Amino acid sequence: MDPDWAARRGQAISAHARDLERREEAETRRAREMLTDFVRAALEKGIAPVPLRARSYDGRQRYRTGLHGWYLHGDEAMAVGADGEFYILSVPGSVRALVTGVRLRPDRARTVIGEGGRDGDRVALRTLLDRILAGAPDGGAPGGGAPGVTGLPGGAA
Repeated sequence: MDPDWAARRGQAISAHARDLERREEAETRRAREMLTDFVRAALEKGIAPVPLRARSYDGRQRYRTGLHGWYLHGDEAMAVGADGEFYILSVPGSVRALVTGVRLRPDRARTVIGEGGRDGDRVALRTLLDRILAGAPDGGAPGGGAPGVTGLPGGAA
């Protein structure tokens, strides 16, 4: 094997990795801007954040998180915190967490949710945020209705 080829290949791989990292950072920046704008708009519209609950990986248990925000979808697997951060709400099961709750760390925000998933699982973050702001029936809360819509002036449901 040509040693120059191996060196060039290594350089190409490194350049590709740097480019991928730059693109991911730019995407995260755009998504964080969307989340910040969303939180401001939701609060201005009177759409109150709700207490966020994490769910065990097997789906059997729910845990307090101490966070408030808006669920992005009816399955309550992801949320935007009132702090403008993006959260994945799946955690390992724990008896202790039933009593103490769980501490979540913000995840990397993305402009497309479900990228690389099954067909139909891929949706733009902007679409999910707009559904919540519009109070769409499937905007994210269990049983329909956008999360926090009960916090609208006049008690609108």
